[in-house]
Amino acid sequence: MPDSELISLLQQQGWKQRELPGFIGLAGPLWTLREGEGWAYGLLAGEQHLNPAGVVHGGALVTLLDHAISTVAWEAAGRAACVTLQLDTHFAGAVRAGEFAQARAEVVQRSKSMLFMRGTVVVEGELVLAGQAIMKVVARG
Repeated sequence: MPDSELISLLQQQGWKQRELPGFIGLAGPLWTLREGEGWAYGLLAGEQHLNPAGVVHGGALVTLLDHAISTVAWEAAGRAACVTLQLDTHFAGAVRAGEFAQARAEVVQRSKSMLFMRGTVVVEGELVLAGQAIMKVVARG
């Protein structure tokens, strides 16, 4: 499906393209979708995301996952700043140009100043990346 058709379909499904500042803006553009109380984050893979093997660079997918995890942690911490202390990832597949990767995350456990998270990245329902993270709350908003 050409990118313009996929973009139209994503918009019909409620996805919104975001132009974000800083590093994450360079990694995107990213997409967001409100799902009940939570959010999904997406990346429409383009040529700029590919590695020399012709698939999306693993670092781009890890960036998407880290963004999803850290944003969910930020909301769970009352919109206090959080930093990633540890992020473990496990690849299960590849993403190609023109595919739409979706990331979701959840809080598994929390303490006063840390959140234990997990998340996934899927393409068309197929797992391509899973991860776990420990997030530290560093400031209260």
